[in-house]
Amino acid sequence: MKKTEKIEKIYEGKAKIIYSTDDPDLLIQYFKDSATAFNAKKKGTIQNKGILNNKISSIIFKFLEERGIRTHFVERLDDREMLIKRLKIIPVEVVVRNIAAGSLSSRMGIEEGRPLKDTVLEFYYKSDKLGDPMINEYHIKAFDLSSPEDIKKITESALEINRHLVEFFDNRGIRLVDLKLEFGHRVYSDENNGEILLGDEITPDGSRLWDKETEKRLDKDRFRRDLGGVEEAYQEIYERVSRS
Repeated sequence: MKKTEKIEKIYEGKAKIIYSTDDPDLLIQYFKDSATAFNAKKKGTIQNKGILNNKISSIIFKFLEERGIRTHFVERLDDREMLIKRLKIIPVEVVVRNIAAGSLSSRMGIEEGRPLKDTVLEFYYKSDKLGDPMINEYHIKAFDLSSPEDIKKITESALEINRHLVEFFDNRGIRLVDLKLEFGHRVYSDENNGEILLGDEITPDGSRLWDKETEKRLDKDRFRRDLGGVEEAYQEIYERVSRS
């Protein structure tokens, strides 16, 4: 593949910057060290988070691609940059839960760490301004956020991704408590071709990852809850996912 040249910044979020390239079908995703929690009410910096998240995501995307999951990942360019396919992101975040934790525990009044009888899948409207409110299929249809056909595909894909990653992390001594996923339509030269791909990232920023033996939290909850050892937790996740 010929070297892709970065052109200009087209979007900056809480954890990443997206750049256009000289190929209209490809973008560069840059991973930042900044960290936020509670809808950006809490802000900070996690040293080398961007470097570790780029490496972790690259490994996981490659793993999923090998199992037939289509993603936006093309290649990791350097420590902080990833070459990705251009997507039109669907404004519906998917959260897949295997074990009770976080807001689910609060809403249902149950202790964190309880395994769920069945996998729980939740939808959230992707809006920083509104705090990413929880929605359901009726909201999605009423507000034309996505089509029923696309939501069916996304649901099936999210559950399949979860099954693969539960095994992937289990083999590395980690419990996948929950994870957030984003999807988008593949765009070629600004035209939507209909194919839905997994986008964004899969890292300790958007997943709860606990050590199987000790239940030590190895994710962004260490930052959210002032538990300390945040950088060390991200480094540990990288070291474990690097195992063949």
